[in-house]
Order: sequence, then C-alpha cells, then structure tokens
Amino acid sequence: MKNPRPLPALFALILAAVPRLHAADVSLPRSTPEAQGVPSQAVLDFVETVDRKIDTLHSFMLVRHGFVIAEGWWKPEAADKPHILMSLSKSFTSTAVGLAIEEGKLSLNDPVLKFFPDDAPAEPSDHLKAMTVRDLLTMTGGHDTEAKAVRGAPTVKLFLAHPVVHQPGTHFQYNTLGTYTLSAIVTKVTGQTVLDYLKPRLFEPLGIDNPEWDRSPEGNSLGGYGLHLRTEDIARFGQLYLQNGEWKGKQLIPKAWVEQATSKQVPNEQEDHSKIGADWQQGYGFQFWRCTHDAFRGDGAGGQFCVVMRDQDAVVAITAQTGDMQGELNAIWDKLLPAFQAKALPENSATQEKLKAAVANLEAHPAKKES
Repeated sequence: MKNPRPLPALFALILAAVPRLHAADVSLPRSTPEAQGVPSQAVLDFVETVDRKIDTLHSFMLVRHGFVIAEGWWKPEAADKPHILMSLSKSFTSTAVGLAIEEGKLSLNDPVLKFFPDDAPAEPSDHLKAMTVRDLLTMTGGHDTEAKAVRGAPTVKLFLAHPVVHQPGTHFQYNTLGTYTLSAIVTKVTGQTVLDYLKPRLFEPLGIDNPEWDRSPEGNSLGGYGLHLRTEDIARFGQLYLQNGEWKGKQLIPKAWVEQATSKQVPNEQEDHSKIGADWQQGYGFQFWRCTHDAFRGDGAGGQFCVVMRDQDAVVAITAQTGDMQGELNAIWDKLLPAFQAKALPENSATQEKLKAAVANLEAHPAKKES
C-alpha cells in the first residue's frame, strides 16, 4: 500500500456517521479522500449522481492506496449486513481453482470429463471430450446456448448433457452452470466445498467472518452465484487482487494466477452481454471481466461490482438492485476516474462535511432516472 497517512479528526466524524463493522473484523484502514489524492467534491458528485440516477444502489466503498476513503449504505442496508453477490461469486470460484492448481490438485489442461466419469453421457462427443478446466474458466466450453439449472437445482450431469456445438476454446458463451461445474471439480479434488476450501486460504486471512455460500442438492457450493458477503469483504477481495495476491506480507494467491485470471484470455464482443454496454465487450479472463480504461472486475446481476483500477491504485465495491449496470460503471468512469491525483491534496473540510451529510442520509428508494 502506498502513501500511508494519519486519519484527520474531521474525517473521523464522517466515518462515525457510517455504520461500522463489528470489532472482531480486521478492517481496512480509513483516510480522507484528499489525503489519498482524491478531491472530496468528486466523491460527493459520484454519490449524488448514483443516488439520483441509479435505481437502486445498496452500498459503495472506495479504496485508494489501500485506504477506505469513502463508504456508504442506502438504508435499510448496513455495513454489517451480508449481500447476495450473484455472479460476482464466480471470481471467488476462480480463485479456488487457482489455489487448487497451485497445490497440484489439478491443471488448466485437465479434461472436464476426467473428474466425472459417472456423470458423462453414454457417448460423449469429441467436443465434450476436448473440454478443459481452462475452457470453463474462460466461458469457452463450446456451447451455443447457456445450460440452465432445472428448478434452480444445478447438476454436473445436466451441464455435461448440454450440446457442445463448438470446438472448446473457440467460442465465448457465458455459462453459469460451467462455473458450477468448476466448483464441483474443486470439491472432487479437495474433498471440500469451495466455501470450506477458501475459508483458511482466503476468507480468514482477509478477515472475512462467516461467509455464506448456498449449496446445490449435490452438496457443492453453487460456484456461479449464491455467495453472501459484506461490502468491505468485496473491497478486501479487490484489494488483494490489486496487490497481486499479497496480503499483510503473505502471498495468498500466486501472482501468476492473478495476472492470468484478470487479463484478457478471450474476446467477447459478440456475446449477448454486449447489449448491456461497452464494459461487456472488453474481453474475459478466468471468471473476471475486462473493463474499459484498462480496469478489470468481478460482477453480478443487479449491479454487484468489484472494480479494480490498477493504474489508479483503486478499488470500488458496489452492491445494488438495478437493471442499469453500465450506468453504475459510467458513474465510476465519469466522476471518480478523472479525479485520482498522484499526490495528496489539501484537506477540504467544507466539502467533507457535505459528503458526511450526503452519506448519512442515503436511503433506498425507486430513483427517478434522468432522461
């Protein structure tokens, strides 16, 4: 982390207006926007913009140089309240796969069928035989359509039975059941659910208490969705990836995995997600999306985001319930991205007071979107 600076007394008052995590947590350090090179006015503009234009945000947290410089929850959401991550869960499953590979339990080039001899079709196609762990990570398993769980109960057998039309590795098709299959693979090779496997390797070192991950009838963590965490937990995860997998002097995730997982592995310009906006056309890594402005993110339906901006040494965590996911990202690019400065700025107590008031009065409501 760069530029450690003390927390001015004024911003302590701002933070006091925000619900804090319970004392057992190892929270990220707090600072002011100006101390970390961001004008408070830019943060205030961001808060007012998303409150006015996005229906509806639940929380945000902005981290710069490893310090939380702004945070807020739209009532009745709160700092200590877990939030459903939806497909942001996928990035955590990817992390579990990377750790299992590092421990020698599997490899990127392992055929998927290797792990599920009893669930394979009687006569698997050549394309299915060729499908690898890497293909599942990059959403290039070869399907022309996304396999869907029946009555919300995903199974590996259902995924393997879905027609594999394309040569694996050649065609991007977003596929949540493929991520579920990755979760099942981790359980096959470790004897633990992804949740239990990650607890001592990721969640506990990051100070993430009591993570919850819904399970399938087969007993696997759902993988592609179903993880419940708090806003600061999301921010810590993003900060870990920003720090190339290092946390408090310990390498929790191999640096090489971080680089692979967050870089563009496959193009995705033609996938249906491109209809959402430009940030769904920048390429896909290992269960991470590439963004405009050379950033990367994990994301989930309804507006769950963990946005990592390497060039700016910043992380933005957001939870929401909205259909305007591109609007959330646009607010980051328009209001926050241009505001990051290389050096600390003079403290601005007047604007910090305005920010304090704006954050304290956030309340979830159906916002009237601007035309």
